[in-house]
Amino acid sequence: MASHSSDNNKVEKPQPIAVETPNKDEEQYEEANVHQVYQEIASHFSETRYKPWPVVETFLNGLPTGSLGADVGCGNGKYIGVNPNILMLGSDRSANLIEIVHKRGFEGMVADGLNLPYRDNSLDFAVSIAVIHHFSTPERRKEAIQELLRIIRPGGKILIFVWALEQTKFSKRNFEPGKQDVFVPWMLKSTGQVYNRYYHLFQKGELDGLFDSLSSVTIETSGYDRDNHYIIATKQ
Repeated sequence: MASHSSDNNKVEKPQPIAVETPNKDEEQYEEANVHQVYQEIASHFSETRYKPWPVVETFLNGLPTGSLGADVGCGNGKYIGVNPNILMLGSDRSANLIEIVHKRGFEGMVADGLNLPYRDNSLDFAVSIAVIHHFSTPERRKEAIQELLRIIRPGGKILIFVWALEQTKFSKRNFEPGKQDVFVPWMLKSTGQVYNRYYHLFQKGELDGLFDSLSSVTIETSGYDRDNHYIIATKQ
Protein backbone atom coordinates (compact mmCIF):
# COMPACT_ATOMS: atom_id res chain seq x y z
CA MET A 1 0.00 0.00 0.00
CA ALA A 2 1.38 3.39 -0.99
CA SER A 3 1.86 6.00 1.67
CA HIS A 4 2.40 9.72 1.55
CA SER A 5 5.95 10.86 2.33
CA SER A 6 6.54 13.78 4.60
CA ASP A 7 8.85 16.60 3.60
CA ASN A 8 11.42 15.21 6.02
CA ASN A 9 11.85 11.85 4.35
CA LYS A 10 11.59 12.75 0.68
CA VAL A 11 14.49 11.60 -1.46
CA GLU A 12 16.52 14.62 -2.46
CA LYS A 13 16.67 15.05 -6.24
CA PRO A 14 20.30 15.43 -7.40
CA GLN A 15 21.09 19.00 -8.37
CA PRO A 16 23.68 20.52 -10.74
CA ILE A 17 27.15 21.31 -9.41
CA ALA A 18 29.61 23.89 -10.71
CA VAL A 19 32.84 22.53 -12.20
CA GLU A 20 36.16 23.79 -13.55
CA THR A 21 36.76 22.83 -17.18
CA PRO A 22 40.15 21.49 -18.28
CA ASN A 23 42.65 23.53 -20.29
CA LYS A 24 43.91 20.41 -22.06
CA ASP A 25 42.57 16.99 -23.10
CA GLU A 26 39.16 18.50 -23.84
CA GLU A 27 38.17 15.59 -26.09
CA GLN A 28 38.79 13.05 -23.32
CA TYR A 29 36.87 15.25 -20.87
CA GLU A 30 33.86 15.36 -23.19
CA GLU A 31 34.15 11.63 -23.91
CA ALA A 32 33.93 10.84 -20.19
CA ASN A 33 31.40 13.47 -19.16
CA VAL A 34 29.13 13.67 -22.22
CA HIS A 35 29.49 10.83 -24.75
CA GLN A 36 29.81 7.90 -22.35
CA VAL A 37 26.94 9.24 -20.25
CA TYR A 38 24.56 9.39 -23.20
CA GLN A 39 25.55 5.84 -24.13
CA GLU A 40 24.46 4.71 -20.68
CA ILE A 41 21.24 6.72 -20.44
CA ALA A 42 20.16 6.56 -24.12
CA SER A 43 17.01 4.48 -23.67
CA HIS A 44 15.68 6.42 -20.65
CA PHE A 45 16.71 9.74 -22.23
CA SER A 46 14.82 8.85 -25.41
CA GLU A 47 11.64 8.13 -23.45
CA THR A 48 11.62 11.73 -22.23
CA ARG A 49 12.27 13.28 -25.65
CA TYR A 50 9.16 13.04 -27.80
CA LYS A 51 7.55 16.47 -28.22
CA PRO A 52 9.17 18.91 -30.71
CA TRP A 53 9.89 22.41 -29.44
CA PRO A 54 7.67 24.96 -31.26
CA VAL A 55 10.50 27.17 -32.58
CA VAL A 56 12.24 24.15 -34.11
CA GLU A 57 9.00 22.78 -35.52
CA THR A 58 8.16 26.15 -37.11
CA PHE A 59 11.66 26.42 -38.61
CA LEU A 60 11.50 22.93 -40.15
CA ASN A 61 7.96 23.34 -41.47
CA GLY A 62 8.93 26.66 -43.07
CA LEU A 63 11.65 25.13 -45.25
CA PRO A 64 10.98 24.71 -49.00
CA THR A 65 9.76 21.32 -50.16
CA GLY A 66 12.67 19.09 -51.11
CA SER A 67 15.18 20.79 -48.82
CA LEU A 68 18.11 18.61 -47.75
CA GLY A 69 19.60 19.10 -44.32
CA ALA A 70 21.29 17.71 -41.22
CA ASP A 71 20.25 17.34 -37.59
CA VAL A 72 23.61 17.41 -35.80
CA GLY A 73 23.33 15.84 -32.37
CA CYS A 74 19.96 14.40 -33.28
CA GLY A 75 19.50 12.30 -30.15
CA ASN A 76 16.61 9.89 -30.71
CA GLY A 77 15.63 11.60 -33.97
CA LYS A 78 12.49 13.31 -32.72
CA TYR A 79 12.89 16.16 -35.23
CA ILE A 80 13.79 14.09 -38.29
CA GLY A 81 10.20 13.29 -39.23
CA VAL A 82 8.59 16.62 -38.30
CA ASN A 83 8.31 17.79 -41.92
CA PRO A 84 7.75 14.91 -44.37
CA ASN A 85 8.40 17.26 -47.32
CA ILE A 86 12.10 17.66 -46.54
CA LEU A 87 14.96 15.18 -46.12
CA MET A 88 16.95 15.49 -42.90
CA LEU A 89 19.87 13.22 -42.02
CA GLY A 90 20.64 12.66 -38.35
CA SER A 91 23.99 12.27 -36.64
CA ASP A 92 25.01 11.83 -33.01
CA ARG A 93 28.06 10.70 -31.03
CA SER A 94 25.95 8.10 -29.21
CA ALA A 95 25.65 4.81 -31.08
CA ASN A 96 22.84 3.78 -28.75
CA LEU A 97 20.81 6.85 -29.64
CA ILE A 98 21.45 6.29 -33.36
CA GLU A 99 20.19 2.72 -32.92
CA ILE A 100 16.93 4.23 -31.65
CA VAL A 101 16.85 6.55 -34.69
CA HIS A 102 17.12 3.53 -36.98
CA LYS A 103 14.38 1.67 -35.11
CA ARG A 104 12.12 4.65 -35.76
CA GLY A 105 12.78 4.29 -39.48
CA PHE A 106 14.97 7.37 -39.92
CA GLU A 107 18.42 7.95 -41.42
CA GLY A 108 21.14 8.47 -38.84
CA MET A 109 24.86 7.86 -38.33
CA VAL A 110 27.44 8.11 -35.58
CA ALA A 111 29.54 11.22 -36.20
CA ASP A 112 31.58 13.87 -34.40
CA GLY A 113 30.02 17.34 -34.44
CA LEU A 114 33.44 18.84 -35.18
CA ASN A 115 34.10 16.51 -38.12
CA LEU A 116 30.85 15.91 -39.98
CA PRO A 117 30.75 13.47 -42.93
CA TYR A 118 29.27 15.97 -45.41
CA ARG A 119 30.83 17.84 -48.32
CA ASP A 120 31.32 21.60 -48.17
CA ASN A 121 28.30 23.68 -49.26
CA SER A 122 26.20 20.54 -49.83
CA LEU A 123 23.10 21.06 -47.66
CA ASP A 124 20.23 23.55 -47.57
CA PHE A 125 20.00 23.74 -43.78
CA ALA A 126 21.31 22.34 -40.52
CA VAL A 127 19.96 22.26 -36.97
CA SER A 128 21.80 21.70 -33.70
CA ILE A 129 19.36 21.51 -30.81
CA ALA A 130 20.77 21.47 -27.26
CA VAL A 131 24.18 20.15 -28.36
CA ILE A 132 26.84 22.88 -28.54
CA HIS A 133 26.60 23.52 -24.79
CA HIS A 134 28.30 20.09 -24.33
CA PHE A 135 31.59 21.36 -25.81
CA SER A 136 33.91 22.36 -22.99
CA THR A 137 35.82 25.37 -24.41
CA PRO A 138 34.87 28.55 -26.30
CA GLU A 139 37.11 27.44 -29.17
CA ARG A 140 35.35 24.09 -29.54
CA ARG A 141 31.91 25.71 -29.35
CA LYS A 142 32.96 28.11 -32.13
CA GLU A 143 34.33 25.19 -34.17
CA ALA A 144 30.97 23.43 -33.87
CA ILE A 145 29.21 26.44 -35.39
CA GLN A 146 31.85 26.71 -38.13
CA GLU A 147 31.30 23.04 -39.00
CA LEU A 148 27.56 23.62 -39.40
CA LEU A 149 28.28 26.58 -41.68
CA ARG A 150 30.80 24.56 -43.69
CA ILE A 151 28.25 21.94 -44.72
CA ILE A 152 25.46 24.28 -45.84
CA ARG A 153 25.39 26.18 -49.12
CA PRO A 154 25.46 29.99 -49.35
CA GLY A 155 21.92 31.12 -48.62
CA GLY A 156 21.34 28.07 -46.44
CA LYS A 157 20.10 28.40 -42.86
CA ILE A 158 21.13 27.02 -39.48
CA LEU A 159 19.20 26.88 -36.21
CA ILE A 160 21.08 26.44 -32.94
CA PHE A 161 19.67 26.02 -29.41
CA VAL A 162 21.82 26.07 -26.26
CA TRP A 163 20.95 26.00 -22.57
CA ALA A 164 20.75 29.43 -20.96
CA LEU A 165 22.40 30.62 -17.77
CA GLU A 166 19.27 32.71 -17.23
CA GLN A 167 16.99 29.84 -16.24
CA THR A 168 13.46 30.86 -15.31
CA LYS A 169 11.91 30.38 -11.90
CA PHE A 170 9.96 27.49 -13.41
CA SER A 171 13.14 25.50 -14.11
CA LYS A 172 13.31 22.15 -12.33
CA ARG A 173 17.03 22.61 -11.74
CA ASN A 174 18.76 24.76 -9.16
CA PHE A 175 21.85 26.24 -10.78
CA GLU A 176 24.43 28.11 -8.74
CA PRO A 177 24.10 31.80 -9.70
CA GLY A 178 26.67 32.93 -12.25
CA LYS A 179 28.33 29.52 -12.66
CA GLN A 180 28.36 28.65 -16.36
CA ASP A 181 30.17 25.28 -16.36
CA VAL A 182 28.21 22.60 -14.57
CA PHE A 183 27.56 18.90 -14.19
CA VAL A 184 23.84 18.21 -14.61
CA PRO A 185 22.68 14.91 -13.08
CA TRP A 186 20.55 12.29 -14.79
CA MET A 187 19.01 9.60 -12.58
CA LEU A 188 18.20 6.33 -14.34
CA LYS A 189 14.69 5.32 -13.35
CA SER A 190 15.57 1.62 -13.63
CA THR A 191 18.45 1.63 -11.13
CA GLY A 192 18.47 5.03 -9.44
CA GLN A 193 22.08 5.48 -10.54
CA VAL A 194 23.07 9.09 -11.17
CA TYR A 195 25.18 10.13 -14.17
CA ASN A 196 26.60 13.65 -14.49
CA ARG A 197 26.62 15.38 -17.89
CA TYR A 198 28.80 18.41 -18.61
CA TYR A 199 27.04 21.60 -19.77
CA HIS A 200 28.18 25.14 -20.50
CA LEU A 201 25.33 27.52 -19.70
CA PHE A 202 25.31 30.39 -22.20
CA GLN A 203 24.93 33.95 -20.95
CA LYS A 204 22.59 36.28 -22.81
CA GLY A 205 24.48 37.51 -25.88
CA GLU A 206 27.21 34.85 -25.70
CA LEU A 207 25.90 32.77 -28.60
CA ASP A 208 25.45 35.97 -30.63
CA GLY A 209 29.07 36.84 -29.85
CA LEU A 210 30.31 33.55 -31.30
CA PHE A 211 28.40 34.27 -34.51
CA ASP A 212 29.71 37.84 -34.60
CA SER A 213 33.26 36.47 -34.55
CA LEU A 214 32.58 34.53 -37.77
CA SER A 215 32.57 35.84 -41.31
CA SER A 216 30.03 35.10 -44.05
CA VAL A 217 27.05 34.55 -41.76
CA THR A 218 24.13 36.80 -40.83
CA ILE A 219 21.95 36.37 -37.75
CA GLU A 220 18.29 36.46 -38.79
CA THR A 221 16.71 35.78 -35.37
CA SER A 222 18.12 35.72 -31.86
CA GLY A 223 15.76 34.63 -29.12
CA TYR A 224 15.07 32.88 -25.81
CA ASP A 225 12.71 29.93 -25.45
CA ARG A 226 12.25 27.21 -22.84
CA ASP A 227 15.36 28.18 -20.86
CA ASN A 228 17.43 28.16 -24.06
CA HIS A 229 19.05 30.83 -26.20
CA TYR A 230 18.65 30.22 -29.92
CA ILE A 231 19.78 31.72 -33.21
CA ILE A 232 18.59 31.34 -36.79
CA ALA A 233 21.31 32.44 -39.20
CA THR A 234 21.95 32.49 -42.95
CA LYS A 235 25.27 31.69 -44.62
CA GLN A 236 26.45 34.39 -47.02
